[in-house]
Amino acid sequence: MALGASSTVGEWLDHPEGGPAIRALLGGGGDFDESRLAPARGLPLQQLVALSQGQIPQEAVDQLVLAVNGGVVPASSESSGAWQETITRGRFDGRTVIVTGAASGIGRATASRIVREGGRVIAVDISDISLKSLADELGDSGDLGDSGDLGDSGDLGDSGGLGEPGDLGGLIVPVVADITVDADIARIVEAAGDRIDGLANVAGIVDDFSPIHETADAIWDRVFAVNVDGVFKLSRAVIPSMLAAKRGSIVNVASEAALRGSAAGVAYTASKHAVVGITKNTAFMYGASGIRVNAVAPGGVATGMVPRNQSEFGLARTGPLIRTIPSVALPEHLAASITFLLSDDGINLNGVILPSDGGWSVQ
Repeated sequence: MALGASSTVGEWLDHPEGGPAIRALLGGGGDFDESRLAPARGLPLQQLVALSQGQIPQEAVDQLVLAVNGGVVPASSESSGAWQETITRGRFDGRTVIVTGAASGIGRATASRIVREGGRVIAVDISDISLKSLADELGDSGDLGDSGDLGDSGDLGDSGGLGEPGDLGGLIVPVVADITVDADIARIVEAAGDRIDGLANVAGIVDDFSPIHETADAIWDRVFAVNVDGVFKLSRAVIPSMLAAKRGSIVNVASEAALRGSAAGVAYTASKHAVVGITKNTAFMYGASGIRVNAVAPGGVATGMVPRNQSEFGLARTGPLIRTIPSVALPEHLAASITFLLSDDGINLNGVILPSDGGWSVQ
């Protein structure tokens, strides 16, 4: 089997020629602790470019592929059997779904999948440049304006903006907004219009792994503002529309840190436990009204979101346990879980906290 950039790290390591080549690259000429790479064995080699935070450039991966294939890039069909996203056409036809954190990582993968499955996505993020990139990737969707102004793209017109058969079948409406700001919450809901079928509360930030005796007020306040207040305020804002329609689906992104106390610092851990509380209470309150509210709890995800100025005390405690992560997921893996819960495929699920963590939570 020919090795390519889409072949998994595990397949490279196990290959008679690829193994020595990738070990030489990652070891940098010195000793290579292969155990540190165990959680990434199931990821495509290409993903190491993003995960390495610049330590492994694209050129190094390209040269590695050429080196083990006699200077020829193999056709994609010759590459490995790594997981491939399977789109369910029409699953979100006629649906409008708000996705926060849509400019990158899990949010971007979720927004992309919903659009490709026929839905109209209100893509929310504070990064206008990255949102424009997403809009360009999925098709022309209007002018961002000053701060998320929809221009003409907020009006679907007679055809719903679905385009001709064979097109993506949906529309992405980028809204530059801060979910901690009340006025921005109002703009998000206005952009969605009268019908809101789903909400994916993906936007979130990490803490610095600090334990409670080191945690600054600024860290605590900021983490709770985004991870808890944002989820609360946007959920509160969309519920009236869902109540009027007697249907709707909300999916919150919790974390492995919502299931245990050893995966992050006290601020992030507490914030994600709060997300679980919001999820369960809201599911109970509105389940009889046709509104489902669930959450996913990711483990390690290859998003490039790395905490800064991490606490030495906190890392000394959490580090050994975090290294037990069985596998690192792609953002698309989480998007598959989120869209399942958002869609009618999750019709019998309400108040569920779904660990989408490769089995980490059962260890």
